[in-house]
Amino acid sequence: MSAANKDKNARSEEKKNTEHRKDEAKEKTSGNAAETKAAEAEAEPKAEEKKEEKAPKEEKLSPEERIARLEKTVVELEEKRIRLIAEMENQRKRAAKDLETMRYSVVADTLYPFFQVFDHFQMAVDACAKSDNIQALNTGMQMIGNEFAKAFENLGIVKIDAVGKDFDATCHEAVAQEASDTVPEGKVIRQWCAGYKMNDHLLKAASVVVSSGPAKKEEDAGKEEESAAKDKKD
Repeated sequence: MSAANKDKNARSEEKKNTEHRKDEAKEKTSGNAAETKAAEAEAEPKAEEKKEEKAPKEEKLSPEERIARLEKTVVELEEKRIRLIAEMENQRKRAAKDLETMRYSVVADTLYPFFQVFDHFQMAVDACAKSDNIQALNTGMQMIGNEFAKAFENLGIVKIDAVGKDFDATCHEAVAQEASDTVPEGKVIRQWCAGYKMNDHLLKAASVVVSSGPAKKEEDAGKEEESAAKDKKD
């Protein structure tokens, strides 16, 4: 036999062996897949059985037992309701106490700057009974006024000075109206009581007298009286 024939036979034999191994691998793979499917199929009923075993069985109760269980639930809920009401009441009391404490602190902080002012005012009153020195008393009253102004400033209170300004209904209260030849109509002539505000909040409106403009002449007044008389006759 020639070398070419031997080589041809060897390749043919190797090819057969390769195909045989492929067939064996396919058979093995298909066998494993079948085994896997069979295992899964067997596992599913077992899993369902386990679920059924784990599921709690409904307890059959007699009417008396059901009533007793419901009464127990009602008692528990009532106790819970009472506890919640008590807790809400305690919270309300704590909130009221905190509010009262805060209100006391605000009042105390507001009054503190005026304590010294009142002390000096009392000293001035006592001095008036013992001395005739008007100049000294005047100086003392001016000092008290300055202390009042400083106390207001510390609290953020601003005094409203309306004299010579346009009447503003948002912070002025007109108590009278007067004619004036020097003050234009709508301007404030006098201020009877000062007004006060804190930031953008009005605390007290200023009481003012507003100008109505120049006084009308006697001739104009006479003409108006005549016109009014004619209107009455008609």
